[in-house]
Order: sequence, then structure tokens, then C-alpha cells
Amino acid sequence: MPSISVIIPVYQAETYLKKCVESVVKQTFSDWELLLVDDGCTDDSPAICDACAAEDDRIRVFHKRKNGGVSAARNLGLNEAKGDYIAFLDVDDRFEFRALETMWCLREQTGADTVGCAHLNLYANGNKCVEPLLPSGVYDDQGIREKIVAPLLGDRLTAPVFNGFIWRYLFSAEVIRSARLTFEGAYLEDELFLMEYFCNAKKLAVTEQPLYRYFLNPSSATHRYMKDFQKVFDRFMERKEALVKKYELEKLRPQWRENSNWAGLLIAIGNEYAVGNDISVRKRQKNVQALCQRPDMAKAIAEITPMGLTPNKQMVANLVKGGHFFVLTQMYRLKNRI
Repeated sequence: MPSISVIIPVYQAETYLKKCVESVVKQTFSDWELLLVDDGCTDDSPAICDACAAEDDRIRVFHKRKNGGVSAARNLGLNEAKGDYIAFLDVDDRFEFRALETMWCLREQTGADTVGCAHLNLYANGNKCVEPLLPSGVYDDQGIREKIVAPLLGDRLTAPVFNGFIWRYLFSAEVIRSARLTFEGAYLEDELFLMEYFCNAKKLAVTEQPLYRYFLNPSSATHRYMKDFQKVFDRFMERKEALVKKYELEKLRPQWRENSNWAGLLIAIGNEYAVGNDISVRKRQKNVQALCQRPDMAKAIAEITPMGLTPNKQMVANLVKGGHFFVLTQMYRLKNRI
């Protein structure tokens, strides 16, 4: 049985796939299995997956007939994984070659059930920067709640936001299975998985070494217009509400709903004015105004004044708070050339 199962959802990834797989194959830690989940690809990705598996018997491929989304692909990987620990890798990213060894050794040294690392952000223009997870050290269950669960729950409006990236952790398969954790949805799926996982984990070891190379891909799902974003976000909030009740998290951040709704509102506004939305600018403005008038969003706008956001988001928040929707629309028209 392998020590670590690495799960990679694959969709239309012929450009990135070989380099991504290579970053696993060349790991200095060799006791792993790699699960490639072909999520109904129509390009050359399925053939590349099969070719990789033919070259290394530690690689297993699962072909899905229809595209079901990243959550379903990861869930399939979790069901098939044989390792005692689980790592996730996005197909357009890469591990540093000592990533698995470094996290495995840190886990053994500390007795932690989970290990986390910093990562390297790589931008299309060639710029790069290290993004830390937390200061190096070992965190007990109380520290985990304070440093990970609480920020994911209700600290979504102060930069830097604590990102719910699942690929910067080595997870305990036992924790995942005993808590029956799964992914749901096409967006924000990482945050809830991570939040619930860390409601069950007992000990986290963190290194500040950047062991993951995160390529900020302008064509990824997080940068495209989502027609059903509001439906996705409403389901996200419904599931988050259930987690708060299940794990008694209300006292951690009493205003988590308002904070989360503000954060979701800012994403929804950016989505409404995205280039891929084919409705008129006037209609977009009306949709944004209607969204801000929803009781949940109106309550968040009335009760919280966001401060400390990135400059662009702060400008949007200020315009929304002041009800300046025409100015907001003109700003997005210039920014996105719509």
C-alpha cells in the first residue's frame, strides 16, 4: 500500500499534463501512487494519461465518460485512493521535487496528522512571490481552530485573505474517511472541505518552504464568467450554515454570515461585469442593484463596512456601500472594456 495518494483531476489539460505528472514522478519521495481522473476530456488528455500510466505502474487512470466537474473528480479519487495520506495537485500546477519528502518527514518528526506548506505564486507576466500558509510550527486542535477554521469561517474581508487551497496540505486519509468528507460544487468547494477537515484534525505541522508551484492561469474557472454563480454561492452558504451548527462554530465569528455574504457579493459583482456575460451593461447594473437589495446582502451591507481590502475591491465595496451603482458600472466598463 502506498504511503501517499496524489489526486489530479484532469480536464482539457493536454498543454500542462505531462509537466504536472513529471513533477510527481520525479519526487525524491517514491512511496506514492498517482490517480489521474480524466473528467470527460475531449482533447488528447486521456491518451496522455494512459501513456503516463504505461510508463509507471504507480500511476492509475480513471476515465469518466462525461464531464462532472472538479468536485466529482476529486471524490472519485478519494474513493479509489489506497494511501494513508492524501495530496491534491491541480493539473496546471506542479509540486517542487522535494515536496512529498519534506511534508512526510515533517509529519513523522512531529506526529501531526496533517502537514501544510507555503506555495509559490507564478504569474503570466513572469513575476512570482511566495505565499505563506502560517508561521512554521506545530498547531494543536485549538490553534487549528483559531488559525484556520476561524479565518475560513468569517475573516473574508481583510487582505490578505486566508485562501482555502487544498493543494498545500498533506491530509490524513483516516480523518477524511472517518468524517466522511467529500467535495461539492464547481466553485468555493475547497473552502468548505478544508474547514470541515480542520474541525476534525488534531495536529498540524507547517513549513514555510514553498513546496507547490501555483500558476495563476487567466483561463481557469476562477477567472471565467459563471452564469449560475448566485445559485452556487447560495448553496455554499447553506452548507456553511450546516457546518457552523454541526461543529458549534458560531462563537468563533458571530458575524460570519455578514462577512461571508460581503465577500460573496464582491465576487458576484465582478462576475456580473465579466467579459463572458452577454447581457447589456444596463441589465448588469440592475442585476447588481437587485442582488444588493436581497435581505441577506442588504443586512451585510448595513452592518459591516469593509476595510483593508485590496485597492480594487475596496473601491467596489465603497461604491456599493454608498449606493453608487452607476459609477460602479462605468468603472467596470473601463476596466473590462465592455
